Parts: sequence; structure tokens; C-alpha cells
Amino acid sequence: MDLVSVSQFAQQHDLPERTVRNWCVSGKIDGAILVGKTWSIPADASLPRKSKLKASPLLKRLREEKEGKISGGIYHRTQIDLTYNSNHIEGCRLTHEQTRFIFETNTIGITDESINVDDIVETTNHFRCIDLIIDRAEDKLSEPFIKEIHRILKTGTSDSLKSWFNVGDYKKLPNEVGGKATCPPEEVHARMKALLSAYNAKTSKSLEDIIDLHQKFEAIHPFQDGNGRVGRLIMFKECLANGIVPFIITEELKLFNGYLTDTCLSAQDNYKVLLDYFKIKY
Repeated sequence: MDLVSVSQFAQQHDLPERTVRNWCVSGKIDGAILVGKTWSIPADASLPRKSKLKASPLLKRLREEKEGKISGGIYHRTQIDLTYNSNHIEGCRLTHEQTRFIFETNTIGITDESINVDDIVETTNHFRCIDLIIDRAEDKLSEPFIKEIHRILKTGTSDSLKSWFNVGDYKKLPNEVGGKATCPPEEVHARMKALLSAYNAKTSKSLEDIIDLHQKFEAIHPFQDGNGRVGRLIMFKECLANGIVPFIITEELKLFNGYLTDTCLSAQDNYKVLLDYFKIKY
């Protein structure tokens, strides 16, 4: 287990060191240990839950089913549907059934077709990303958190073997999206910092705020690759954090609607059908 200092943890989460030290003293950070007069904190430790924020019935159920390893519920369904659809939009050739099989058995099953190894690795990694956003849904959205999603998503892929790819960090080389220019690498940090600062300054977030964040995030396109999947995970997380019904964008909806807000609203209606089936209030 990797440990970091109070100052490193504070910098990672954009917090005052005194706040982090007080949390350690009061036992609010799991795994924090006192060595002599210095606190050491697990690098992946979650921030204390904010008492004033009540987890939504959906977030509570997702956490309960995840921790209890319960199959056949909303957690199970979300893992498979969100992973399959987000990967499929990006060109993954695994079927929905193969995605389900990997989640349930950690194997690909019998197939007559050749399977791209990266598709399998990114699928298993995406499951871990969903666990991360469920566990840390209420954490303030930050650059280190977003980079952590990218690191988990891309670890072990062929891209991670490329020195210029920069897994878990911002892009080194210019890139395009849909033939359009994106933010130059040297400007990414400043643009991301400004975007998150403006977003986090809002005392409450609406669905429109989350969609606007996503559009601006994709325009910056901070990573060499994987921006779409990271962006959709962020939207799902922020919906959970703010008591908003989340959504899973499918390729069919994306192509049919053409407008992000309409796409998200249609996808949200589809997710509400699932919530009704599993008798989860929203």
C-alpha cells in the first residue's frame, strides 16, 4: 500500500494541511497511521463523507450492492451497461454479452472471433473506474481525481507502453476530436484548473451544469486518448454526488439525437426505467 504525507494528500485534493491533519487525528481518514509525530495516509484514501450531504437512495443501493457483492441488481446492471456502451462508442468490439461475461466470471468465454487484448483490459479497467466513482462520489472533482480515472482506465493497455502517451497525466502531443482542434498540451493544466474552479464554485449543480462541464472538458480533450470514457464517468459521478438521476449514453441515442442535452435526457429516461424496476426512489 502506497502512503503519502499530509502535505502530499492535501495538495492532491486541494485542501489545507491543517484540515487533513485534523481528519487524521479524529480518525476520519481510513488507514491513516501516526509514525512518530508524522501522519502517513494511504494514497488512495477517500475523503470523509460530508455529513450535510445525504447520499441518494441510488448511491446508497449502489454502495450496498457493491460491498455485499450482490449480483442481479442495479450495481450489476450499471457496471455492465455503462462499461459496454461507453467502450462501444469508442470502437470496442466486445459484445454486451461478452462484457457481462467478463464482469461475472473474469473470463471472456468461448468465441470463434479474435479478440483485441486492449478491449478486454479496458473493459476490466472500466469496471474499476465505476467502483472508484461510486466510492468517492461526494469527493470534490479535482485534477488528481480525473487523472486517477484515466490512469486506471489505461493501465496495462498497449497505449501504456508508449512513452509519449502519458497514462494518468495530461497529453504531451496535440490531438483532434472529430477533425476539430483541441487545447494545446501546454495550456491543458491552466484550462482544466479554471474549468474545475468555476464548476466547484457552484453551491449546487444542476444537470445542465454537469452537461456544460462535459462539453468544456471534451473541448479541452486533456488526455491523449480515453477522453470520452473519462468524461462520461465524470458525468455519472457528478449526478450521483448531486442527487440527479444519472444516465448511460448509447451509440444509438448519440447518433439519433445529435444534441448532447437531448441525448442525456433521453438516456436519463431510460435509466429511470431501471430505477423503477429495482424500486429505487429518485
